Amino acid sequence: MARATWERPNEPSIDLLPDGRVLLDGALLWRIDGSGRVTDSHQDPVALLEPEGGVWGPDHKRFGGVEATSAAPPDSGYAWLTMGPDGRMTRYTTDGDASDAGVWRGCDGAAQRTCMLVSHLITLQGARPPGGAWGVGVGVGVGVGVGVGIGIRR
Repeated sequence: MARATWERPNEPSIDLLPDGRVLLDGALLWRIDGSGRVTDSHQDPVALLEPEGGVWGPDHKRFGGVEATSAAPPDSGYAWLTMGPDGRMTRYTTDGDASDAGVWRGCDGAAQRTCMLVSHLITLQGARPPGGAWGVGVGVGVGVGVGVGIGIRR
């Protein structure tokens, strides 16, 4: 894997490190291995990217699909994220409206699909379908200390 950074508008950056660690604003979010397995900081499963592009969560929940330059939400016939040749990310609504989703720096070649997987899972965390059937959850809390919690929303 390559060293890459997703600079997102009005959001903390996401870093992908060569050892498979994914950092959200410097804190460990996930680990991704060469087989497409995504785990949290406790090594609990978060998602699995299959060779043909399907993405699955725990308990066989479909998380959509990922290709090298696009990703689609579960049970959808359209891409909601695309990556241009310059790493520029575009997010699409169900109506087809496009918005800037930032830019990946250092994400090209074989790393593109991994960057798209990270982008897709981050986008899933903020999306809620009717009934809340899927989504990847990430939380950051500040109190006496700082904590990061990662999990799958059911």
